Amino acid sequence: MANHALMANAIRALAMDAVQQANSGHPGAPMGMADMAVALWGDHLRYNPANPHWFDRDRFVLSNGHASMLLYSVLHLTGYDLPIGELKNFRQLHSKTAGHPEVDVTPGVETTTGPLGQGITNAVGFALAEKLLSAEFNRKDHTVVDHHTYAFLGDGCMMEGISHEACALAGAWHLNKLIALYDDNGISIDGQVKPWYIDNVAERFHAYGWHVIGPIDGNDAAEVSKAIAKAKLSTDKPTLINCKTVIGKGSPNRAGTAKAHGEALGAEEIKLTRDAIDWHYPPFEIPAEVYADWDHKEAGANIEAEWNAKFAAYAAAYPELAAEFTRRMKGELPKDFHQVAFDTVVAAHTKAETVASRKASQLALEAFTAALPEMLGGSADLTGSNLTNTKSTAALRFDAKTGAVVMNVPAVEGKQGAEDEAKSEAPAETPHGTIGRHINYGVREFGMAAIMNGVALHGGYIPYGGTFLTFSDYSRNAIRMAALMKRRVIHVFTHDSIGLGEDGPTHQSIEHAASLRLIPNLDVWRPSDTAETAVAWAVALQNQSRPTALLLSRQNIAYSPKSELGDISRGAYVLSEPENVGLKNKKTAAVIIATGSEVPLALAAQKLLAEKKIAVRVVSMPSTTTFDRQDLAYKKAVLPKKLPRIAVEMGCTGGWWKYGCAAVVGIDTYGESAPAPVLFKHFGFTAENVAATVEAVLRD
Repeated sequence: MANHALMANAIRALAMDAVQQANSGHPGAPMGMADMAVALWGDHLRYNPANPHWFDRDRFVLSNGHASMLLYSVLHLTGYDLPIGELKNFRQLHSKTAGHPEVDVTPGVETTTGPLGQGITNAVGFALAEKLLSAEFNRKDHTVVDHHTYAFLGDGCMMEGISHEACALAGAWHLNKLIALYDDNGISIDGQVKPWYIDNVAERFHAYGWHVIGPIDGNDAAEVSKAIAKAKLSTDKPTLINCKTVIGKGSPNRAGTAKAHGEALGAEEIKLTRDAIDWHYPPFEIPAEVYADWDHKEAGANIEAEWNAKFAAYAAAYPELAAEFTRRMKGELPKDFHQVAFDTVVAAHTKAETVASRKASQLALEAFTAALPEMLGGSADLTGSNLTNTKSTAALRFDAKTGAVVMNVPAVEGKQGAEDEAKSEAPAETPHGTIGRHINYGVREFGMAAIMNGVALHGGYIPYGGTFLTFSDYSRNAIRMAALMKRRVIHVFTHDSIGLGEDGPTHQSIEHAASLRLIPNLDVWRPSDTAETAVAWAVALQNQSRPTALLLSRQNIAYSPKSELGDISRGAYVLSEPENVGLKNKKTAAVIIATGSEVPLALAAQKLLAEKKIAVRVVSMPSTTTFDRQDLAYKKAVLPKKLPRIAVEMGCTGGWWKYGCAAVVGIDTYGESAPAPVLFKHFGFTAENVAATVEAVLRD
């Protein structure tokens, strides 16, 4: 019989020892939540330490990521490849035990947490993906997608507004396999939270449409285990379990105080704590019987083996479905993707339509969403403006009574047989149909972004979502987290400049493109026409290890004639040479670099300059981030070293100087409220001003 007290005290000891050795960290939360971990990991969680990535495992998210030593302790004790030496190296360079949990660094960590509120929001994404995959792939007598998502969260996560956005959606989506355990210890860094946190959490979550259990004694593993068992019975709602705990439990002088939160207990207090919890072992030493109680290797192998047998039977009954499921969970694109992408780009080039790049995006999406059933789109209440929906992506809906995913079952086609004709046998089960693949997130930009991160982390879908570019500020930290975690998440940001017109400076993006380009590992595309937009989408879909931001216009953009399409995917390419405007033998004097809606402006300026026998090259640079990764030879070929460069973009000029520009036609103030053509003239975005800027550079 497992000794729950000893199991919990092992976590407490490892947490205080690791933080003390690092002289940095948060011992209080792991010590307070130790019994919660015993209940969940010991009695309920389905996992296999030997294979952290087997598909139908339960997902666990430590939303209050500062409590990382709780997770590291449990991963070590249960048998993951996390030896005691890694716990001794807590918070040290290149260890697997960073200050906050990081996915793909520590085996068993499902998502990178630390920015409070985002972990529980990722968990909503995990649970959504599970529910949608089960609706798509499970069949009668063949259930291959059936797991829960668990999250621990604390007061900080509750206070962050993103938790409101995400938990409200979890209720609306009836995510019954989402179970959140709230570490209600009443303490944050500044002390007792009562002066600044008086939410009635139970009523709040009831209002979201959740089941609420508790308050219960979170320091009683048996009581927590019973609550989890009850939560797993839910068929229509997510569940919040309110666990009353004592931060730093076991510490005679620090328990229940803010002093236990974010600093080492100190050698003397650790000695007193060991005596108080009857733990008489040296630092980082765990007795064999405690390891035995925690060990989950054999049980985990059996659980996975059972699922493997289920999947083998499923594959025998539905080989095509099983192959599709496997492909999608690997994150691989269909074998014909390159042909689909090629055809989409060529079609855009052939039609050469003058449309807004947001519309060009929708045209590309029509092709890609039809070919890729894993694309899961959405918009933060701006579908008609972002144009993120397509003929293949019906609205995602859930049955109000049962909570089930509403399926769009296709009509049965075929001619009606005569009375004397043999009747075909009835199908073994009703045709399964398809799920809706466009999500109405409501006005929840931050929540949308972090939920998409959770969906991408879970696997099976490629999430994309839209809002206005100026509202990327709301989403920014979740975008950063996707880049840090190297996950394929696609952000569709429309209304990308002063070109949106009368809505004025609150909605006109000035600094946003430059700001997003500063995020490491984020690809940023600002395409100028239908072909560039189709290429941007194709590249984004192939980016398995980085997120993408697509910056798209509200106003129409004329198609820019091209001699070839192959170099667009390199982020920048030579669009027009002097010979294209009648200066065949004239030596090139300068290069105009432009992005997005300013590319036609650069071409118009090139023509004006040609009339004065001034030869310039026009380079379209839809993605500075992609261009920056190209080899030096290509960069020099596009931007010859000795030619002066003039950049043109409706945004902050700062980011352009790194390309050695002699001048930038941009905006370093906020916009104005007026019709777009009036603003273009007011801020100098005219062919005449661009041409005059080039001439001024050449004179100097």
